[in-house]
Amino acid sequence: MNSTSHFVPDRLQSPLARRLKSWETLLLGVAVAIFIANSFASPYFLNAWNLSDATFNFTEKAMIAFAMALLIISGEIDLSVASIIALASTAMGAAVQLGVGTPGLVAIGLGVGLAAGAFNGFLVTRLGLPSIVVTIGTMSLFRGIAFIVLGDQAYRGYPESFAYFGQGYVWWVLSFELVLFAVLAVIYGIVLHKTNFGRAIYAIGNNPTGAVFSGIRVQRVKFTLFLLTGLMSGIAAICLTSRLGSTRPSIAVGWELEVVTMVVLGGVSILGGSGSIPGVVIAAFVMGLVTFGLGLLNVPGIVMSIFIGAMLIAVIALPRLWTMWRRH
Repeated sequence: MNSTSHFVPDRLQSPLARRLKSWETLLLGVAVAIFIANSFASPYFLNAWNLSDATFNFTEKAMIAFAMALLIISGEIDLSVASIIALASTAMGAAVQLGVGTPGLVAIGLGVGLAAGAFNGFLVTRLGLPSIVVTIGTMSLFRGIAFIVLGDQAYRGYPESFAYFGQGYVWWVLSFELVLFAVLAVIYGIVLHKTNFGRAIYAIGNNPTGAVFSGIRVQRVKFTLFLLTGLMSGIAAICLTSRLGSTRPSIAVGWELEVVTMVVLGGVSILGGSGSIPGVVIAAFVMGLVTFGLGLLNVPGIVMSIFIGAMLIAVIALPRLWTMWRRH
């Protein structure tokens, strides 16, 4: 027998076995463990209304994370999402001062988000600029506009009907935000995993040159993904502004880090080409449970920020360390 021959198993692993070894299954186990730990750590955790409040820790960020996941899978990134929220919220607050009602505010929030996403997409797909450089620049640009308009002031006086998006409940403890999160998760899951558009995203992330020769309109797909990321930032701006009832230029500061952490924790490769929406959904619950549990224990916000940063480094570094360990 040739010493260089390889062992071939008698049969391949079953789909169930592969599923049990998947990142999503591991992450689900982590979520269950955190849930159990929180229930022992605080007597106030296992309360239906408290658990409902816990969803506000991640639903708005997760809405952006769905679009961000598609963008990162395609090999791009948008670090300006939190600043788009600030810009959209500032535009809505300015409109309130002019007497614009709830339908107009929603239209403005979505419109500003789309416009900001289109601006990012134009710079990346038409001018060929690196997305990380472009969105770092627009992160400062959009947030700077909000600070110039507002200074140290705040916009208030939003209509009562506008409060429903961030404070309303569809049924019992099911908030409007949680229902919207679930609907968007299904939509993005279908788009990524069941459509030609989703397959094109994977193809672009794995081999953009090959995707071009396969007939995929690479730049058009990427531009659409930047539009979606801007749109989801606009939706998050509507929900967050509605929940807070006011607009400040510091709104959503640091959210870009949490959104990227959520996406990468969900199993999306930061290098592009792989990832899933179910993983992002589970990661959203993991981060929500962690931050809510720490909040119940009165852990300071700066400690939570340190934890999120450490989590981002860990989920990026661990796969590479595991590969290096296996090689040696």
